[in-house]
Amino acid sequence: MNIRNFSIIAHIDHGKSTLADRIIELCGGLSSREMTSQVLDTLELEKERGITIKSQTVSLSYKAKDGQEYQFNLIDTPGHVDFAYEVSRSLSACEGAILLVDASQGVEAQTLSTCYNAVEEGLTIIPVLNKIDLDQSDPERIKQEIEEIIGVDASDAPCISAKMGTGISDVMEQVVTLIPPPEVDSESEVQASIIDSWFDNYLGVVSLVRVVKGKIKKGDNIEIFSRKEKHSVDKIGVFTPKIKDLDELCSGQVGFICASIKEIRGAPVGDTIIKANSDTPRLEGFREVNPQVYAALFPQSADDFESFREALEKLCLNDASLQYEPEHSEALGAGFRCGFLGTLHMEIISERLNREYGMDLIATAPTVAYEVTGADGVTQRIENPSALPDYSKVKSIQEPIARANILVPETYIGSVMKLCNDRRGKQISMRYVAGQAELIYDLPLSEIVVDFFDRLKSVSRGYASLDYSLDRYELSDVIKLDILLNGDKVDALAYMAHRSVATSKGQQFTEALKEVIPRQQFDVAIQAAIGGKIVSRQTVKAYRKDVTAKLYGGDVTRKMKLQKKQKAGKKRMKNIGRVEVPQDAFLSVLRVKD
Repeated sequence: MNIRNFSIIAHIDHGKSTLADRIIELCGGLSSREMTSQVLDTLELEKERGITIKSQTVSLSYKAKDGQEYQFNLIDTPGHVDFAYEVSRSLSACEGAILLVDASQGVEAQTLSTCYNAVEEGLTIIPVLNKIDLDQSDPERIKQEIEEIIGVDASDAPCISAKMGTGISDVMEQVVTLIPPPEVDSESEVQASIIDSWFDNYLGVVSLVRVVKGKIKKGDNIEIFSRKEKHSVDKIGVFTPKIKDLDELCSGQVGFICASIKEIRGAPVGDTIIKANSDTPRLEGFREVNPQVYAALFPQSADDFESFREALEKLCLNDASLQYEPEHSEALGAGFRCGFLGTLHMEIISERLNREYGMDLIATAPTVAYEVTGADGVTQRIENPSALPDYSKVKSIQEPIARANILVPETYIGSVMKLCNDRRGKQISMRYVAGQAELIYDLPLSEIVVDFFDRLKSVSRGYASLDYSLDRYELSDVIKLDILLNGDKVDALAYMAHRSVATSKGQQFTEALKEVIPRQQFDVAIQAAIGGKIVSRQTVKAYRKDVTAKLYGGDVTRKMKLQKKQKAGKKRMKNIGRVEVPQDAFLSVLRVKD
């Protein structure tokens, strides 16, 4: 069988899903009546936002010009930096990758990063120029850019328009001739790598697998290597992109299997499927991914905690980069502290929990993990600001530093450098390539995760692109900013900041909170404190009732007596009153602008 396994990789919005649509059309995977735009973007959220969140696989049959029939296993991958783990898992199931570059925008930071990952995996790279139907496209300049920046020969790169369907067959022929077929070994004991899993209410856990050795047939007894649990395979197939049932999957193929696994964690991503009771070794898994951003999620109703836990488990099976552990907050009750790859990832997870599982959640402000060395010399990792020990017991705090790669047109270099310097960045290198500048900066991760990407896009009018990865931990003068409401610390609003900006952050934070905390029958004092020192205060004024309105004439003492009585009532109310903290209060951390 002539098999070609390949992914489509590119920066966000360079036309990966549209190219996948055209390939499906050309191979006859769906009839013209069944075709929709971005057919592989199956989540409602993906269609709404116009971004790919989940990698999707499709198996197609293609008749090449040499007269032979080829089976294409195509994986459409996300382009945003927050879903890089999805891409790395997809690449491990392929022998080649189509590197799609927008012929009007050129090479961008994420193109570079994903391409390097593909090279590390030993994949064959086929550069393809998309959007040549646009007036501003300049294929010759972009080919030169690909060669100079990435170092891939692009002299005979196909120039296509995925939207209009121009040049798609050229891409297919290059896939046939340039991408090597997978190594086929159908006689050995079965070894299959789990690329992705999701939970189906009727079928149990469905696993997307790449069969490396042997064959998997219906009725086979298999074992999940790490869990040592035996299962019987009752459904096998591929997506064309419709579900197509098969009797067996052979070495080199990518498809799905169901084995009535009802336990949510029954088939973890990255695990190996082997024959039951055999001593076949496991395959090398995917590299471990560490979350970059942490936030706590709490159900709005305490009764929903158990269903929230179940929803998180199911989502975790589908998104292996999500990590979580239980947490309790005095202000918000029981919830989970979750680890995400970035703020977009956090936003998407919250939205999916809401839409797919009906969860109404409160999310705290995103923070990064710090390494704290105590006076006793023991270093621990702190992901939650409220878990930071007392300063008298802290010897040093190290904050995570990210290596950021920014590609920007020469016109906007000044404003981008100013932004990086304002965010405590250190310039490592700068080079000019094909009309663009490549800036390498070391930036504190805490400065990147909240709104750096938005600011970068606004100062460069949308032309700059960013890719970053955690580089190291570095000694830093980081302190905890506590927020107090009427003298009580709200643990969920605690915030870590560098000493140089902590006071101004505290002032901006209290002002932002004043706008969102509702007025009560008593004054609400909002304070920001560093240790025992209050650095900022705002007051939400109480509703007033004019108790002297009914008086007329007479001595002033009558008026004073009523006001004194009102004052005593307000004081008693303040002692027993509780301030409700709305969801907007946590989001106001994100709105604290420069």
